Amino acid sequence: MSLKGKVAVVTGSTSGIGLAYARAFAAEGADVLLNGFGEAGAIETERSGIEREFGVKAIYSPADMTRAAEIAGMIEQANRELGSVDILVNNAGVQHVSPIEDFPIEKWDQIIAINLSSAFHAIRAAVPGMKARGWGRIIQTASAHSLVASPFKSAYVSAKHGIAGLTKTVALEVATHKITCNCISPGYVWTPLVERQIPDTMKARGLTKEQVIQDVLLQAQPTKEFVTSEQVAALAVFLCSDAAAQITGANLSIDGGWTAG
Repeated sequence: MSLKGKVAVVTGSTSGIGLAYARAFAAEGADVLLNGFGEAGAIETERSGIEREFGVKAIYSPADMTRAAEIAGMIEQANRELGSVDILVNNAGVQHVSPIEDFPIEKWDQIIAINLSSAFHAIRAAVPGMKARGWGRIIQTASAHSLVASPFKSAYVSAKHGIAGLTKTVALEVATHKITCNCISPGYVWTPLVERQIPDTMKARGLTKEQVIQDVLLQAQPTKEFVTSEQVAALAVFLCSDAAAQITGANLSIDGGWTAG
């Protein structure tokens, strides 16, 4: 499959699953816009590395996913510098683990903004161009937590359930424009986001790091293995193919069997 001539915008793509998406699209010939926080030199290394390795254009936007105007500006930048936004992957995410009575209000607001509202703002900005060109792929990184809950993650679970609903609504609205909108719901993927929540989970549950990994994270996944970023990205590439043209409004689990039980 070739995505040559297409442009992919991937939020939260300076590391983890987002970077895997960007590299997978670039490997199929798409130009890409990277977005996210991180050390400037490391981001530039990834950006230039994608251009050199895959022979595509790769640009970077530092847009803050809590700010609607910056998100709209990111879409404008992709249109201006790369010519279009054909594939939009809403992947940016943050996490906080805490009992609800102690959950900081500012953390709730931040998680809802970055994990849910940012997707709305990006889709709103990208859909007119997709409609005008008569083709588009919108992919959201949801989570097994878009389907089931875990304790101490009230904001994250709420946001991911919201992403699943947003996906269905957008899919229905754009169904006659050759635009699809789907969400991918990974189980636990070994990424910086997962690694960073381990200390909070240790504190909340009174467990060691090893106990958190085996008894909390992998306990949920019957395969007892982490999902890889590359596996998630491969599913996203498939969703951009002609073979997936009739897959829309779907919530696709890739969770080692977590939500089967």
